[in-house]
Amino acid sequence: MSDAVDAFVAAAKAGTKPMLGTSSQPPPRPSSGRLIFALDATASRQPTWDMATGITCEMLREAGGLEAQLCYFRGADEFRAFDWVSDSARLVRFMGSIRCQSGPTQIGKVLAHALTETEKRKVGALVFVGDALERIYDDPESLCSRARSCGATRTSVFMFQEADDPEVTRVFRDIASLSGGAYARFEPGAAKELAAMLKAVAAYASGGIAALEDRRDEASRLLLTQMRG
Repeated sequence: MSDAVDAFVAAAKAGTKPMLGTSSQPPPRPSSGRLIFALDATASRQPTWDMATGITCEMLREAGGLEAQLCYFRGADEFRAFDWVSDSARLVRFMGSIRCQSGPTQIGKVLAHALTETEKRKVGALVFVGDALERIYDDPESLCSRARSCGATRTSVFMFQEADDPEVTRVFRDIASLSGGAYARFEPGAAKELAAMLKAVAAYASGGIAALEDRRDEASRLLLTQMRG
């Protein structure tokens, strides 16, 4: 992880405002797109929480004026969405306030939330990072139905999976495909590759397929290959 990302994580844990390298910050640029970043904050995610925080910061810094919302689920029945923000410092402070807790998956709530938000104002993309799927709480057919609805509203879902459960992989891939998004693995040893993928998603949320085509990097090409089927 880069020194800049380490500094963001340390600032988030300390509850202080992360510094972006200068003593004064330029005014934020107008938002050119909206992205929801959703996290499974159940206990199994704790080992990679710092990495997720750092990668998110890098993604938003790359995206410039992108407006983003962080949401998460944890515990017995807790789902929370923070305010929409357009600067990475505020987002990383939100992430720094989250502590993982044991509980079931609530992916259905994430998809339902994205649909509600895009009804208010267009959401270009939803990024979800998780490692599990519990059928008793998240029925795959229901998840796929909501994924189709996301696709109908052009809110593409990008599913990032930790671990290697084949059933989780299958459902995550289905959700991504039905919504017009893409699937990728989220591995602790691949922070650089993940940051590149998430930056590409941020570019898509801001400028659509054309923005991915303009980037001409490997991560963008991988996303385009999946999104075009």
